[in-house]
Amino acid sequence: MDVPEGIVQSAFSQLLGCRLQRLEEGVAEVVLALEPHLRNRGGFLHGGAIFSLVDIAMGLACSSSHGFDQRSVTVECKINYVRAVSEGEVLCIARVLHAGRRTLVLDADVFQDDKLVAKAQGTFAVL
Repeated sequence: MDVPEGIVQSAFSQLLGCRLQRLEEGVAEVVLALEPHLRNRGGFLHGGAIFSLVDIAMGLACSSSHGFDQRSVTVECKINYVRAVSEGEVLCIARVLHAGRRTLVLDADVFQDDKLVAKAQGTFAVL
């Protein structure tokens, strides 16, 4: 999918250090490297950083589904954290499960290598 870079990356995703790896219709893959400022007090990748990665990837999947000329926003998102991340990077794969006129339902998996780190499901409203 050919989309100008300025449309794909927000200032917030740049602040976190997110990198778009793949974008297709209804699917987005975004990578996040564990940097010192993303660690929690225990030294692991902060759950809020993982949640933000999921939200960013889901938002991109929405836009790739309905078009970058139309906006969508998160209505709700549920996440299950499966394992801690102490080094390296994680990959979030977000997929649109249902694209309606007013809402989209998405699924997202966060992996480190081949191990599941988190699983999420969200609903986005089309504005």
